[in-house]
Parts: sequence; structure tokens; C-alpha cells
Amino acid sequence: MSNLITTRGLCKQYKAAVCVKDLDLTVPEGGIYGFLGPNGAGKSTTMKMILGLAKPTSGTITVFDEEMSSRNRLSILKEIGSLIESPSYYGHLTGMENLKIISTLKGVEEKDVTRVLEIVRLEKQKDKRVGQYSMGMKQRLGLACALLGNPKLLILDEPTNGLDPAGIQEMRELICSLPGRYGMTVMVSSHLLGEIDQIATYVGIISRGELLFQDTLSKLYKKSEQSIALRTMDNEAALSILGAQGVSCRIQERYLLLPKLSDDELVSQVSRLMEQRIGVVRIEERHKSLEDIFLKLTGTAVSL
Repeated sequence: MSNLITTRGLCKQYKAAVCVKDLDLTVPEGGIYGFLGPNGAGKSTTMKMILGLAKPTSGTITVFDEEMSSRNRLSILKEIGSLIESPSYYGHLTGMENLKIISTLKGVEEKDVTRVLEIVRLEKQKDKRVGQYSMGMKQRLGLACALLGNPKLLILDEPTNGLDPAGIQEMRELICSLPGRYGMTVMVSSHLLGEIDQIATYVGIISRGELLFQDTLSKLYKKSEQSIALRTMDNEAALSILGAQGVSCRIQERYLLLPKLSDDELVSQVSRLMEQRIGVVRIEERHKSLEDIFLKLTGTAVSL
């Protein structure tokens, strides 16, 4: 699998403040890359550098196998659609009129406007003034602008910001459909763990400008420490019995927490408790949540 975006040693410094430090990103082709981090972590700055909207202090950016420079930037950007921060629009014009202006600026045929309106499901509101659009409709219009010209790569910065739950769900479904239906690669940033968890195939975690993790979402979950939770009729006695068998465990909120055991080991230990007339009323397998993994990596809480 080839990478559509590769950065090497990417840095951005504003006076004494280092916003992005030695960033080595690899965005694989054909999936959804979730760029996850708390607010102020450097996500927007990184995306702006990839799009040529901010100049790197040092490092290189390669897009479509070409190292980006002032010489080739415009030709590369023709194959990229983007939505950075909040969408821009003319509030006194209709959705259709806004898209026609953008299509002219992009050098895209006007007939593509109808196509992108259907993708973002705004065809019924195309003749309505954008100033009267809801926040969700404005975000979808911004996405439609990014989709004009059928780009190979889509870069979306916090596309669900300010949306209500229904709007978030709608935007999520749209983003998830793009690689399969249109062959696009999507890079999407978010500080919302639940969003990245539900849409991404590949994830990069950034904190204080540094990349802490980058791989598939399944590899991230492998960092989860599995455990067994037992609830018994006498946790103190059970703790003593299991400890005598060399099983490391502790009591937490009316449960005994044990390390991950094989099925045979678990059956053996539960049988031993039952033989000592200690009733076992519940057995649960537990995993670290994505939030727990993120906290361990960054030491920073992020929104669910």
C-alpha cells in the first residue's frame, strides 16, 4: 500500500513556541486516517503545512510521491479537497451559487456542482440562502466545496465541530462512504475519541506537537490491557485464596480484578472459590477504553 502523504522531520515554530516537532506522518492510500489529539496539539497547523497554507520551519512534505515546493504546490493541490476549521461562504447567496463560484475558481465544470450536492444531500436546499442554513447544512456545503473536482485526497479539520448529535452522525456517514464509493483517501482530524474510533482505519495521535502513535486502529487497541473482573459473595476471602495460588489480584469497586487468564485457568480458580463456599456472582472480561489508552500515551484528557 502506497502513502499519499509522507512528512519527515516536519517542524513549525512561532517565535519561541514550537507547535509541531519532528513529525513523521504516513497517510496510506484508500482509507480514512484519523488525526487525533487534544485542542492545541498541532493538528490544524500540520494540515495547513500539508496544504501550503503555513510554511514549515524545517522538514519535508511529500504528497502523491512529489516533495511539495512553491514550484509544484498548485499542481498538487488540484488533486486535494480540504475543509480547514470552519467553511467559508457568501451568506446572501444560495448553496448552488456558492458552489458555482468555487467551481469557477477551481476550474471545474459546472455540472460537477449537481454531483456534489447529491453526495452531501443538499440538493433540496440548493436554492436556499446559505445564511439561512443550519450549522450542519453549512458544514455539508463546506464538504461539497471540498469534493468539487473529485479529488484523490480529502483533508478535513474537525468537520463535526459545532454540530448536534444528528449532524455528527450524518457527517460521519458521509465521510465513511467516500473511500468505498469514490476511491478517495481521507485525512480527518478530531479531538473527539468516539469520532475517530468509529470512522478511522488508521490513526495518528499527536500531543504538544509530537506524534506519539501511528498505526492501524486495531494495533492501538492491542495496547489495551485485558483483565478479568470477579464479583463474589466475599471478596476479602476470595482475595486471600487467589493470592495463595499466586494469582495477582486486587479489589476495586466491589470487584476482584485479575490479570488476563486462559479459559482453563479461570475455570480452575472459580472452581477453587466454589469449593471454599465462596459464591461467584459475576465474571466480566474488561479492556482499556480508547480514552484510557489515550490518557496513558499523552497524559491529557480528551472529549468522548
